[in-house]
Amino acid sequence: MNIFKVSVIRTVIAGIRSVAAYVVVSVYTLTTGPPGLLLAVLFKWPQILYWLGLQGVRLAMAFTGIRYRVVGMENVDLNRASVYCANHTSNIEPPILYAALSTLFPRLRIIYKAALRKLPVLGRGFEIVGWIPIDRGNRKQSREAIEQAVQALKEGNSFLIFPEGTRSRTGDLLPFKRGGFLLAIKAQAPMVPIAIHGARAAMRKGSPIVYPVVINVKIGKPVETIGLAHTDRDALSDEIRTRIESQLAFFSTSSDRKEKELVS
Repeated sequence: MNIFKVSVIRTVIAGIRSVAAYVVVSVYTLTTGPPGLLLAVLFKWPQILYWLGLQGVRLAMAFTGIRYRVVGMENVDLNRASVYCANHTSNIEPPILYAALSTLFPRLRIIYKAALRKLPVLGRGFEIVGWIPIDRGNRKQSREAIEQAVQALKEGNSFLIFPEGTRSRTGDLLPFKRGGFLLAIKAQAPMVPIAIHGARAAMRKGSPIVYPVVINVKIGKPVETIGLAHTDRDALSDEIRTRIESQLAFFSTSSDRKEKELVS
């Protein structure tokens, strides 16, 4: 069987599994979401939405064949709110990182695109659990969102951000937006670089098909922001970018080494 036929078969199987995942997760969200929202509002119990969300992610992973492994957990400080900063190449990354980190942070918060508020059930759920929407095209709203996040950080809530703002088609890091770094400096909270590798192979930008792959997550050492001022945000951005690039290079080198071992 030639490489082309193998590729076609692989794509067809991945497509079938993807459709099944979309259907099952949609039904799951529409059937468990409304009762979960009601419980969260009536009993002030937002944790139920986190739990339901995690089960939805696990369902999607089971149907699509996605797995992940994490290294660097020793760099996570459970006693201090931090800003976790990750690269972004695929729609797979947010749920994977949510699954990886939610066991450590039962109420991990995320800064997300304001357009996602329009999603049925999910949009309302994001609001209840305290996730913060940001409209990068609206400076006033962006400033207000950052101030809201600063207050949440000071209250002990860690955040996950994707500073590129959109997915990279090539895997190379895009320019970083400044908001997340200003957030960490204003709250005097450490920033933790996270490199996620393999997600682009699972689901490329513009494609609805999810391929079964193993995604690697590397959590780096935190970068302290105590004593930093507004004028230090570019230097902080450069430092985090350098660390993420270094962590991604580690994965690339490891992949190349494995490929050479297979060939030999």
